[in-house]
Amino acid sequence: MSLALTPVWRHIPDERLVGLGYAVPYIDRFASDAERALAFMPAAQGAQNWPPFAASRTVLVGSEDLPLGDSSIDRILMVHSLEFAESPELMMAEAWRVLAPGGRIVILVPHRRGVWARFEHTPWGSGRPWSRGQLTRLLRDAMFTPSSWSEALLFPPFRKRPLLGLAGPLERLGRDFWPVFAGVVIIEATKQLYRGLPVASTARERRRAIKPVLVPAGAGAGARTCRDNRA
Repeated sequence: MSLALTPVWRHIPDERLVGLGYAVPYIDRFASDAERALAFMPAAQGAQNWPPFAASRTVLVGSEDLPLGDSSIDRILMVHSLEFAESPELMMAEAWRVLAPGGRIVILVPHRRGVWARFEHTPWGSGRPWSRGQLTRLLRDAMFTPSSWSEALLFPPFRKRPLLGLAGPLERLGRDFWPVFAGVVIIEATKQLYRGLPVASTARERRRAIKPVLVPAGAGAGARTCRDNRA
């Protein structure tokens, strides 16, 4: 699964990374490059200590109320999170708030057309599966711009260990012949810098025009670079 992230998530030097949900198996791959990395685990799921042999960087959180300042994080890796959200819209709005301007989010969710979402013995067999179209609409409504896609788990969810030896060849074949039936969809999106003002009622909408508001630059890597250059 970590290899499937490579096409959508490249080198992240000097950036602040948050894994939301159960992202521990994946953020290990990127944490060594990041300025700092944190594992945020929703209270309903429980928490696991990470990293195992160092000071803990795990935080038990409410996924719709993250303990972070506005525009304070450069990247979010969301795994086993969105499919369990009571309100996906509020979760994405909170992710938008804490991301710095131009910040990126990568989401892994069970694919609605995939086989893995149909078997409860798999890690992706619980919660709400998503299609590409549903994810795209959710992200755009939350003021994110989808930028790239990838798929993973293009082989059946084998129960018998000897059959796992076929996983590699089937994964490679699946990318060429049946990507539409992937078990997991991976999407990367970028935070838009402008956001329309909310309208309380139709009458209010007629009285004033909606104007975009520039989100103040936070502690993201891009903002820090700009400040260093001016200095």
